Amino acid sequence: MTIPVLPEPAFPDLESMLSRKFGKEIANYFSGSPLNRVSFLRTDHSFLSAALKHPTTSFLVFNNLSPLARDPSNLEFLSYADVQPLIGENPYSKSEEQLVSEYNSTVTVPQLLFLGLDERNKQGLTFNIYTGSPYFALDVTPKGTIQAQAESLVQSLQVRGLKFLEGRIQAALPAQDAAIYAQARALLDWNTRNPFCAQCGQPTMSINGGMKRTCPPKDMASLAGAIGGTVGAGPTERPDCATRRGISNVCFPRTDPTVIMAVVSADGKKVLIGRQKRWPPYWYSTLAGFVEPAESVEEAVRREVWEESGVKLGRVVIHSTQPWPYPANLMIGAIAQCIPGGEEIVLKHDPELEDARWAEMGEIREALRVGTSALGESAQEGYKEGNLRLPASTAIANQLLTAVANGFVGEAPKI
Repeated sequence: MTIPVLPEPAFPDLESMLSRKFGKEIANYFSGSPLNRVSFLRTDHSFLSAALKHPTTSFLVFNNLSPLARDPSNLEFLSYADVQPLIGENPYSKSEEQLVSEYNSTVTVPQLLFLGLDERNKQGLTFNIYTGSPYFALDVTPKGTIQAQAESLVQSLQVRGLKFLEGRIQAALPAQDAAIYAQARALLDWNTRNPFCAQCGQPTMSINGGMKRTCPPKDMASLAGAIGGTVGAGPTERPDCATRRGISNVCFPRTDPTVIMAVVSADGKKVLIGRQKRWPPYWYSTLAGFVEPAESVEEAVRREVWEESGVKLGRVVIHSTQPWPYPANLMIGAIAQCIPGGEEIVLKHDPELEDARWAEMGEIREALRVGTSALGESAQEGYKEGNLRLPASTAIANQLLTAVANGFVGEAPKI
């Protein structure tokens, strides 16, 4: 698999006090989207209606969270005419308030997401002071009352020689397409996982361009099977729900903060790496783990490293971050240094790792040169079997290891 070029950070050539002190910003794979999300327009049904049908509008469709593509490196974007048989003439013809009041839990509504505007296209939609090509994502998974229409659409796309990319991780896409894919996949996954209200158990509906879900007060259908369900032809009042009172009246997409860290020895000459049992031989990476409630990033780094390896850390510095849409993580990349005398590796606390060890900087540099790849893929030319393997540059672990191998922990560290 060809590893794509990483995205450019915002304003890569701009000199500033911050860039002179901390170095250039690092942009990781799945970040760097070209889209302006214009989140404040998601409730404007006149804007969404205009965006839906504009000639420059693109739709990225998913079947069971697999994106439509020509091949593993090229997504296929559809037009309004392609998806209209599934979504109907205009699902945004009515305001959100009207749609909520007419909610019918027995009718399957295709999950449609507004992703944003690509402002590079000056011939795109102009709405107020904003101009750009609109982007949407659409779930075409056959289910419920739209099963026949969805199956027909999927079959028509396959007849055209297109396919839905299988596999959990898509890491061969060009950087900007990968960022659009990541946004779409994470939001579709969240909507799919949250069809019911966490408070009362009633079905919820998607609003705000697919970015929120609400628990409607009425239902046009019988809900005898739901918790506290109603009966009758409707519209019927649904049981009271705490989400309809106060400011917490909608459900927002979930993002799970995760720390991932390159740990340097007290003398700055070695790096801590670990491996899981399921990984291929000789394959190692940095340590990682979830941030727990009421825990700072720095505390999470120290805790996870001690739990997994027994190593004790001092200073922790945040390096860069990476969205990871599997399903909704934000990888917070950090670089940390071991305290003097805290380098002993003890694997008896948390059994997550099969092995952890200290690697000399020279070994890390050689692995970064010829031993990187996606998990299970072949290494580069020049790799010698039995030597260290590391993640590809599309993984933030690679960027963290590259930083420490290039002297991040020194007299004048640069991010």
